[in-house]
Amino acid sequence: MTMPEGTPVYQPGFNPDSICKAPPTGGSYGTPVAEGAGFKYDEATLHELVNEWSDLAKEYVFDLNEARAIAVAQPPGQEYASDGNAQITRGSGAALQDALRHRISYCKSMASKYLAALGKYATAEDHARTVINQQPEGIA
Repeated sequence: MTMPEGTPVYQPGFNPDSICKAPPTGGSYGTPVAEGAGFKYDEATLHELVNEWSDLAKEYVFDLNEARAIAVAQPPGQEYASDGNAQITRGSGAALQDALRHRISYCKSMASKYLAALGKYATAEDHARTVINQQPEGIA
């Protein structure tokens, strides 16, 4: 598979491998910041990122609830092999639950960071609006 030419652009909400080829909604990830490392996002992209990270966290919460069945697996019989298999399965279930809890925490943290960025965006917009409104009206 060859790589497409040009700078890759993330399109929030769009999965090119999905059966559904709906056009993306929201903004686009990142115009590189000329002053240094980082990216700047438009407001629509920030909203989409909050939604995507929040939705992913919800999916992991669902998976965590489903993983409980693995973590409490009981042996199907009373023999040694069944008991040993169930113990190993429960250990795997516990590890899965732990990994899912970390993923939930990470996703919620990312959503919070984008919410904070939205707050800064709104504050900057309010400040710009105040400065513009303080300008005298008309042509001087």
